[in-house]
Amino acid sequence: MSEIFYSKENLHFLLNGVFDISELCKLGRYNHHTTEGFDMMLEAADSLATKHLRPILMEMDRNPPQLVNGKITVHPAMRSLMKKFGDDGWISMSAPQEHGGLHAPFTLLQAVGFIFAAANYSTMAYPFLSNGAAHLIESFATKDLQQQFIPKIYSGEWQGTMALTEPEAGSSLSDIVTTAEKTASGHYLIKGQKIFISCGDHDACDNVVHLMLARIKGAPAGTKGISLFVVPQKRIDASGSLVSNDVSTAGLFHKMGYHGAPIAHLIMGEKEDCHGYLVGEEHKGLSYMFQMMNEARIGVGMSAVAIASAAYYHSLQYTKVRKQGRKITDKDPVKPQTEIINHADVKRMLLFQKSIVEGSLSLCMQSTWYFDMWKATVGEEKEKYFLLLEILTPIVKSYPAEMSIQTTSAALQCFGGYGFTKDFMAELFFRETRIHTLHEGTTAIHGMDLLGRKVTMQNGKAVQLLLREIAEDMKRAAQHQLLQPYVSSLKSVLNDLQQTTFELLAKAQSKGAEVFLSDATLYLEAFGIVCVAWQWLKQCASANEKLAASSAAYSQEFLKSKQHACGYYFEYELPKTVYLLQRLRSKNNITVATAAEEIV
Repeated sequence: MSEIFYSKENLHFLLNGVFDISELCKLGRYNHHTTEGFDMMLEAADSLATKHLRPILMEMDRNPPQLVNGKITVHPAMRSLMKKFGDDGWISMSAPQEHGGLHAPFTLLQAVGFIFAAANYSTMAYPFLSNGAAHLIESFATKDLQQQFIPKIYSGEWQGTMALTEPEAGSSLSDIVTTAEKTASGHYLIKGQKIFISCGDHDACDNVVHLMLARIKGAPAGTKGISLFVVPQKRIDASGSLVSNDVSTAGLFHKMGYHGAPIAHLIMGEKEDCHGYLVGEEHKGLSYMFQMMNEARIGVGMSAVAIASAAYYHSLQYTKVRKQGRKITDKDPVKPQTEIINHADVKRMLLFQKSIVEGSLSLCMQSTWYFDMWKATVGEEKEKYFLLLEILTPIVKSYPAEMSIQTTSAALQCFGGYGFTKDFMAELFFRETRIHTLHEGTTAIHGMDLLGRKVTMQNGKAVQLLLREIAEDMKRAAQHQLLQPYVSSLKSVLNDLQQTTFELLAKAQSKGAEVFLSDATLYLEAFGIVCVAWQWLKQCASANEKLAASSAAYSQEFLKSKQHACGYYFEYELPKTVYLLQRLRSKNNITVATAAEEIV
C-alpha cells in the first residue's frame, strides 16, 4: 500500500477553509506573500518529505546515532539534508528578508513543520532547532554576533540548539549552576554541564552553536541571575579558522524513540577556554530564552499531532485491507471474512484517532493564527492576541502531546499482534511520540502555568478573551441544526469549567497554593478537551457551509467525515470533563494529605 502520513486535503481545509490564511496576506507584516505562494511552499515541503524524509525513517530508527571518539555520528543522509534545508530556505523561511529569509507567517512555518514531522520527526528537529536559535540571535544579539552566526546557521552549515537543562536543574531553571566569567577581551569564560541537548553534537554540520543559559559570577540567585550566551562548539580564531571552543561531548543518551536525532551531554570549560558571547543584557537570559521556548512549545504540540497523524493513516490503511472475522450480524463461516474496518470497535478506534488528530491540529493552528496576529497588529489588538496566545500555549503544548500517546496506542491496537512487532511502524510511532509530554516542560509544569498564572493574569482577562472567542464560534455553529446539540453540550461544560475555576480560586485563598495547584494537570486536561471541542464546532460549521454550497474545493466524503468525527468527539471525549471537574471540585485533597513516607 502507498504510504500516507497526513491529509493534504485536511491541511488545506484548515489553512483556507477554517482560518483563511489569505487574511494574513492583507496585513502589512505579510503583504508580500500570496496564497499561491503558500501553496507552492506546502507542495515543495510535501515533495521533500515524501522523497527524502520518509524513506529513511525506518533506517534512522534502527540505526541510532553513535558516540565515536568524542564525536556523535548520525545517519549519513543528514549532512546532505541539512544542506538542502539551508539551500532551499526551510531553515530561514520565517526570517526577515535582510537575513535572506522569506518572512513567512508562523502559521505557514508550523504547517511545514507538521508535514516534515509526520514524515520523519527526527529529521525535522535539526532545521527547526536552528531556526529557533537563529531567531533568538536576530532578536536580541549584537549586529556583530548576527553577522558571525546567522548566515552559517541559515545555510545549514552550522547547527543551532538551545542548552538549558543541567544534571540537577531540569524544569527548575533557577537552580542552574553553569557559570560565566567576563574577560578583559569582552567575551565570557563558560564552565559547566548541559544535558538532554537535542542535536547538541553531530557530524551532519561543521559546527554546533548553542544558545546557552549560564549564571555570571556574582549574579543574583534564582531566575533573575540568569544570562543568555552564544556558545559555539568551535569558534573562529584570528586567522578565520574554526578551532575548538572547549565544548566536549561527554555522553549520548539512548532514547525510547526519536532515534534519528542525537541528545547530547556536554561539558564546557574543562580547559578553562570555553568562550561565550553575551546575548542582550546581563541577567535577562531567561526572558530571552522564553521566546524560543514558547515557539518551541507550539512546535511540540504540532509535532505530537504530526506523529499521531502518521500513526492514524498507517492504521487506517491497514484496517481497510486486513480481513478478520465477519460482521456481528453474519456468523456464516462459509462466507468470506470482512475487512476489520467494518467492525464497530475498530471504527471507534479510528474515529478516536481522527477526532483527536484533526481537532488538535486545528487547535495548534488557532495558536499560530494568534501568534501571527499578535506580530502583525498594534495597540489593544496586539495585547488581545498576545493574551489569547499566552493562555492557549500550555494547552497547545500539552493536550496533543498527552493524547498522541493514546491515539498512537489505538493505532497499534488496530494491528493486533502485528502492531507489537517491528514489521509495521505502529510501534515506532508509539515510541516516537512519548517524548512530547517531556519536551519543553512536563505536563505538570504546564498545568501549574495555566491554572497558577495564565488564568489569573490581568485579573482573568486572558480567560475572558478566550471565552469570547469560543462564544462567537458557538453562535456561528448554532445556525446549523446538526450542531445545535453540540453547542448546547459545550455551553454546559463551559459553565461548569467556569464555576470550577471560581471554586479553585477560592480554594487558593482558603487552603493555600499547594492545595490549589495539586490537581492542575487535571484542570489542564479538562481545559484541553473543551478547547478541542471548540475547534470541532469551528471545523464542522465550515464543513456544513461547504456541503450546503456544494463546494468543489473538497470532496463530499471528506466534508461528511468531519461531521462524523465531530459527533464522535462530543459523544465520547467531551463527557470526560464531568469526572475531571467533579474531581477538581472535591474537598478531599488526597495527594496533599498523603505523606511521602506513606507511599510504599
